[in-house]
Amino acid sequence: MGYGSRPMEYLTVEEARRHPGLRLVLTPGVPGPWGEAAKSVFAVKGLEFTPVRQEAGQANDALFAWTGSRNAPVAVLDDEPGVAGWNEIVLLAERLAPEPALIPSDAEARALVMGLSHEICGPEGFGWSRRLWMFHEMLSQIPPDRLDDPAFAMLRTLASRYHYDPSRIDRVRDRIVAILGLLGGRLRAQRELRSPYFVGDALTATDLHWAAFAALLEPLPTEVCDMPDGIRAGYRLDDPELHAAADPILLEHRDHVYRAHLTLPLDF
Repeated sequence: MGYGSRPMEYLTVEEARRHPGLRLVLTPGVPGPWGEAAKSVFAVKGLEFTPVRQEAGQANDALFAWTGSRNAPVAVLDDEPGVAGWNEIVLLAERLAPEPALIPSDAEARALVMGLSHEICGPEGFGWSRRLWMFHEMLSQIPPDRLDDPAFAMLRTLASRYHYDPSRIDRVRDRIVAILGLLGGRLRAQRELRSPYFVGDALTATDLHWAAFAALLEPLPTEVCDMPDGIRAGYRLDDPELHAAADPILLEHRDHVYRAHLTLPLDF
C-alpha cells in the first residue's frame, strides 16, 4: 500500500494478525497527524504497508491484545512486537530502508531532529497540546448539566484517555505558543542559510512530522484532503492569540514538503 495513491482498504485486527509483512494501524476516515506522519515516513522510504483498522474512541480490545495499544498508529513487522511511538516508527523505517536517511548520522544534527520532532509529536508537544486544546474547546461548549449525556460519551472517553485537565489548560496554551515560536524561528534561521528544511540541507523526519501536524494549525485544502467538516473545524486553530503565534513560514514549509516529497490527495 502506498501513500496518496488509491483508497485505502483496511484489514481487521483479526485479519492483520494472520497477514505477513509491514502493517500500519490507522483510524479510517480521519487524517490523524500521528498516522499521517507514519504514512509519510514509509512513503519517503518506499516501504509498502497494509493498513489495519482502529476504531476512534472505542475499546479496541482486539488491537490491545495484539499490540498493547488501543490507539493508532501502530506499526507491526511480521512477528515483531508492534511499535506505537513516533520515534520507534521512524527507527523501524530507518532499519528497513536506510536510504534516504531521515535521521542524520551526525550526532548534533541527529539530536536536533529527534528533539524538534519530540516537540511536534511527543508528550506535551504541539500535537499533544493541540489535542488537549480541542477537548477544552469542545467540552467548554457543553452546558454543565449535560456533561453526563450519553451523546458525549466518546468525547469524555477520549478526553480522559489523554488526561485532559481543565485546571492545566493555561500550561497547554503556553506550550502551543512556545512550540510554534520555536518551529517558526528555526525555519527562519534555516531560510537565512538558504535551506527549506528544519535541519541541514536535506529532508529529515522533522520535516515530515511538521507537514503532518500542521493540519492542527490549518488543514490542507478540501480538494486534497476531504475530511469531515467537524474534524476540519476542530483542527483549524482559530484562537486569535494562538493563531498569532504561528509564523506563515510554518504553512509554507508544509506546502513545500508535500509538493517536493509527498503525494496529494491524501487517502485515509
